[in-house]
Amino acid sequence: MDPSSRAGADAPIEAISAVTLATADMARAVRFYRSLGFRLRYGGEGADFTSFHAGEGFLNLIADPPSPAGGWWGRVIFHVADVDGLYRTALALGLIPEAPPRDAPWGERYFHLRDPDGHALSFARPLAAG
Repeated sequence: MDPSSRAGADAPIEAISAVTLATADMARAVRFYRSLGFRLRYGGEGADFTSFHAGEGFLNLIADPPSPAGGWWGRVIFHVADVDGLYRTALALGLIPEAPPRDAPWGERYFHLRDPDGHALSFARPLAAG
């Protein structure tokens, strides 16, 4: 299927929600970003995953995960209208997401996928409050 034929598809991409960066030392990284004025949203110095407010988006840090060949730079997170619908579309296109969509403790439903060059992508939607 020609990717351009999917323009205006069922689950449009709405925004980049966050950028996630890998760190070998979470405590040092958290102190660094806090010192620059980033406000903590989730996690902290002892966490495996930390999220800071960055305007309308977020800067996330993840404790040095296992690196695929070529190293792991992080992940771009896109907010979408329908996480499960986009997941079904990915499967229909023959793509292989890392896992089915799931609800995260930081308040989003998401799934991960790699692009053809191996870049890590996440497609997410905030969960309803309450």
